[in-house]
Amino acid sequence: NPTDSTQYKLGEHWVDYEFVSKSIAVKDSTEVHFTFKKTANGAVLNGIADQIDGTRPVSMWWTYTQLDNKVLNALYNLTHAQYKLEFQNSLHEIHAPGLNMMYGDADGNVAWWASAQLYQIPDSINTKLIFEKNHRLPTDRDYLDFSQNPKAINPPWHYVYSANNQPDSIAGMLYPGYYLPENRAKRIVQLLEPKNDWDKQSVMKMMIDDTSPVNKEIVTDLVKVLNVKNLEDNQLEILDKLNMWEGDYSLESTEATLFHRWIYHLLKNTFHDELGDDLFEQMLSTHFHKRLIAPLVRNPKSVWWDDMDTESVIETQALIVQAAFQDALSSLEKDLGPEVSEWRWGRIHTLEHGHPIGQVEALRSFFNVGPFPVRGSREVINNMYFGYGEANSYKVGHGPSTRRVIDFSDIENSMSILPTGQSGNPFSKYYRDQAELFVEGKFRKMMLNKEEIISTSESLLTFKPVQE
Repeated sequence: NPTDSTQYKLGEHWVDYEFVSKSIAVKDSTEVHFTFKKTANGAVLNGIADQIDGTRPVSMWWTYTQLDNKVLNALYNLTHAQYKLEFQNSLHEIHAPGLNMMYGDADGNVAWWASAQLYQIPDSINTKLIFEKNHRLPTDRDYLDFSQNPKAINPPWHYVYSANNQPDSIAGMLYPGYYLPENRAKRIVQLLEPKNDWDKQSVMKMMIDDTSPVNKEIVTDLVKVLNVKNLEDNQLEILDKLNMWEGDYSLESTEATLFHRWIYHLLKNTFHDELGDDLFEQMLSTHFHKRLIAPLVRNPKSVWWDDMDTESVIETQALIVQAAFQDALSSLEKDLGPEVSEWRWGRIHTLEHGHPIGQVEALRSFFNVGPFPVRGSREVINNMYFGYGEANSYKVGHGPSTRRVIDFSDIENSMSILPTGQSGNPFSKYYRDQAELFVEGKFRKMMLNKEEIISTSESLLTFKPVQE
């Protein structure tokens, strides 16, 4: 309300904000006290979230904080379920955050459910945007019954997977969400469909697969619009080699290095003029930019191709793609040298497990684990993610927290591997003993048999209550 800062407009009427005060206890310091305004559309973020600038109020509403929290009850029932139906009947109590719940049992049942309390969203609403006052979700949510959630229960194709992929239409609609590109899902299907004799060894091999069929398609689409007449002989050789790339990420691959440098400069040359430094960097931190790469490359008429900084020229897709290719080559020559053979993926794509104390350079080698040159990439099954930017290296920011292969007919011989080790104590020999195995794509036998654990154990740790 321009005349009363304690009010906001709800429908056609001005109503009072609810003022909520909170305190946060801080170890070895004073408590932090703050007050925020609350509306029918959630808390007003201005003044409590640094990302919100200006005086126009922006509020946020989250299902997790609005409904009764029964997640622990659901977890208890899931871990005690004896049959598929018992498992399924426990999922409706997980209201938020949205989770992919995977199921398998010794009877051969497999299933996947999207567990969350979903509600009807009008087609006119874009859930990635902040809504204006006359174009927002209604305050009364039309919650859907859990039976309408996306799912696949013993599907006719005989397997389930997630890969954070957009699920198919349910009840005639696609549910909005923060999904990832189809790359991993497409590769999973590509590997599963032709094979019916899966065993532990073949599953372990699949889990470290690092090929992206989508990236190969992107290269094909980009090469089609390049004007090769403007390339020098050595650049043509580089392009020919990239055009034959299968989308794999071996440590020796130079094509993988060039591909990602080309994509980064393509995104920068396309979006930076409209967004500027801060917003472009923010875009690169979202899933949105990952999902737009392939569709953008296939769309020569996108309005984003034109560079707003050049008033006398209207840039086309071909001009932007050509400029991005030249920028990629120039930056690689600057960072890695003129010899293309030195542009190896393992030289720039590295994994280091950081420790808070390892941020001190003198203590880095003692507390941190790595760095290791590592296969894999973003959006492949062996998902070793890194962010795009001006840095001359691709340091893995996140990846699988564990790899496990479980044969329900032979549980006690299941296989697994951890990124570092079982212990969080840097003085323990188990602090980093699995790190190289993890990087090399190897596994170790899980200890699940009590007699085997007792007979092979090297030490015994006993916890005793304190005597008063």
